[in-house]
Amino acid sequence: MTVLFSSDLGGQTTEFPHFWEHTVGSGHATLALRADWQAQLKQAHDDLGMQHVRFHGILSDDMGTLVGEGATLFYSFFNTDQIFDFLLSIGMKPFVELSFMPSILSSGDQTVFHYRANVTPPKDYAQWAVLIRRLVRHWVDRYGLDEVRQWFFEVWNEPNLTAFGSGKQSDYFELYRYTVEAIKGIDPTLRVGGPATAANAWVDDFLNFCGSNDLPVDFVSTHHYPTDAFGKPGDDTEAQLAASTRSVLREEARAVRKKAGDLPVYYTEWCTSSNPRDPMHDDPYAAAFIVKTILEARGLVQGYSYWTFSDIFEENYFPSVPFHGGFGLLNIHGIAKPAYRAFQLLHELGTEMLPTEGSHETVDAWFVRGDRRSTLVLTNFALPRHPIETEQVSFELKSAKPATTASIQRIDLDHANAKRHWEQLGSPEYLTAATVNDLKDRSQVTSEPVPVEVRGGTLSVEVSMPPQSVAVIHFSR
Repeated sequence: MTVLFSSDLGGQTTEFPHFWEHTVGSGHATLALRADWQAQLKQAHDDLGMQHVRFHGILSDDMGTLVGEGATLFYSFFNTDQIFDFLLSIGMKPFVELSFMPSILSSGDQTVFHYRANVTPPKDYAQWAVLIRRLVRHWVDRYGLDEVRQWFFEVWNEPNLTAFGSGKQSDYFELYRYTVEAIKGIDPTLRVGGPATAANAWVDDFLNFCGSNDLPVDFVSTHHYPTDAFGKPGDDTEAQLAASTRSVLREEARAVRKKAGDLPVYYTEWCTSSNPRDPMHDDPYAAAFIVKTILEARGLVQGYSYWTFSDIFEENYFPSVPFHGGFGLLNIHGIAKPAYRAFQLLHELGTEMLPTEGSHETVDAWFVRGDRRSTLVLTNFALPRHPIETEQVSFELKSAKPATTASIQRIDLDHANAKRHWEQLGSPEYLTAATVNDLKDRSQVTSEPVPVEVRGGTLSVEVSMPPQSVAVIHFSR
């Protein structure tokens, strides 16, 4: 049975800002000193329009921001400057995650990740405030107040999880108090927010705490993944996703949007799953999930930071397998995954959305108008272990011009899918330069003409949508 959708070029539009381009995630601050990381971030900025980048550990010992010998403290902001100088040089800005605890200030020895980031509260909150004040003041002096006012300062990372600290609200709230007072003491317009929690936690409590203690908060930040709170301990990722619901991230974002009131909401982490070794991260499945999730989040958030832009990532270890299920949009060689191409297609959309009529269990459709062309976006997506088939889609566009032409770009098993070609080569662990270039070529999105029929001002087009696929059809005159 054919799936039917329609839209009208003469209909009432709504604004469609590219909120997902506000920020993109990375792993660890010291990675930003690598040439390959920098090259891939510039590519993500140039191709995908990414504006800010967020990463862990700018205060950790391996950055040298604050170290000590005995009771003597040594501040060094050279490495942070190297990173931020680079970001500004390519037209990007930092979304500053203030983490983790310098060992000299730490109250314990609990660490996370292979680089042993200390996650304990400060033994002296006043000394923590001195660090924050000196660091932010340095950035203001170096880059100018007008520049730093465009940045975002987020306090810590996922404080509700014991992996990143005690998991106690009281500890985090005290850390936020000292941090926001230190930053606002430099300039009250600098933007500070939180609670930077996993799974949309603590938002109500955090805002109530700030309100009752007369503490400023400029934005709400939190994280979510479709695997949050689904399945049982020990379940694999596929089982957790199978227990999830198809639009769960939209529903969670709606709840946070309501709690945040008039404050901006920034999701500073989200992804296909929270598993750092999930094969689906490298597959067309991720592209379909990304497109559907982003288009469903419009109007709910001001920023939606995908975790992460690159597989140059080392929370547990640094991998050598080209396609190992990492979080990145680009693999370690800079080869674009289907997920990367999904963001590329989204970046090329216009900024006005028109209503679309029609519905289906697995196929979704959106129609976006731009200055030069209008675009139909289609996904055929289902969670693992949920039924999905190839579907024939028929779309009617009313108020179309007689000379309208159409072209299609696809992401699916057979299109923009470098991993499939790598597997056909025998899944080699180490790639030659020639193989890298070949896989980069095969990762490209191609454009093909699509036949259309226009009768009486209504255009008709038909397309086949395989499982876990994305298709965009551009209409131009």
